Amino acid sequence: MKMAYMLAVVLLVAFGAAPTLAQGYPNKPIKLIVSTSAGGITDILARILGHYMTAVTGQPVVIDNRVGASGNLAMDAVAKAVPDGYTLGFANTGNITVNPYLFKSMPFDPLNDLVPVGPTGTVPLFLVINSKVPATNLQEFIAYAKANPDKVNYAGAGTGLTPDLAGGEFARRAGLDKLVFVPFRGTGPATAAVIGGEVQCTFVSMGPHIEFVRNGTLRVLAAPTPNRMPYVPDVPTFAELGFPGLEASTWFALFAPRGTPKDIVEHLNGYTRGLYDDSDSTKRIEAAYVDPLILTQPEFAAVVTADAVKWERIVRESGIKLE
Repeated sequence: MKMAYMLAVVLLVAFGAAPTLAQGYPNKPIKLIVSTSAGGITDILARILGHYMTAVTGQPVVIDNRVGASGNLAMDAVAKAVPDGYTLGFANTGNITVNPYLFKSMPFDPLNDLVPVGPTGTVPLFLVINSKVPATNLQEFIAYAKANPDKVNYAGAGTGLTPDLAGGEFARRAGLDKLVFVPFRGTGPATAAVIGGEVQCTFVSMGPHIEFVRNGTLRVLAAPTPNRMPYVPDVPTFAELGFPGLEASTWFALFAPRGTPKDIVEHLNGYTRGLYDDSDSTKRIEAAYVDPLILTQPEFAAVVTADAVKWERIVRESGIKLE
């Protein structure tokens, strides 16, 4: 009897510390709700992560693109989901650290109702124009926009997302008071509008768009990075062109509903870091021109907090408020 009791205690200690994972998490399909439409860099990285998780766990990861309200529609669904690790969210910087300051009211609080799990990478947002716009560099584009205020607008994947705010900051600093933002339902439609000539410029990552640059459909005018990027070495930085500090990048990351057990959150963070130990995933990430961002869950939570402070200031200075 004494031996049986001791064995029971040992088993309770061994398995009681992490009951969910001891039951074999995950043991059924996971839904990954993505904050943007298919085809953009957020969606691409969500699918890379989902593919990797399926390969590791043997469980399907179902991608659910929910577009609307600058990512709020998708992330609200995640925030209100059962916090058991089977409904997760995949979002970008704007969805989490911009929206709380952009919208006058929201049905949830991204900074408190969601748990930052881990990032999958980060990308800079380059200023690109339709190649038919009569400008070969940033100075010429600014001059053309000032001379033709009714002919130049900029596109982005939703109001208040980082491309919108980057464009707004550029317009203010360049003195382009008449430059109007045209929101679209996703990066893909926004870029298509620039390629088709409906809108003249936008801020985008290079991954899904590098071929349009190479074939001359789009022209890159400036890089929002401290240094020139190796895949577009001839493109000067905004700092080189007289706009110091004008830098814009977006991270892409996994989130869980508040209340998700800590052991599951840490387990999921292992997948975001494990991407870079997997050669197939690494190749796909590099092909998307995404810079690595490998962080533990506490490290990423600190990044989210710091970015929220930065974007609160930028949104306040922009004067943008949405219903």
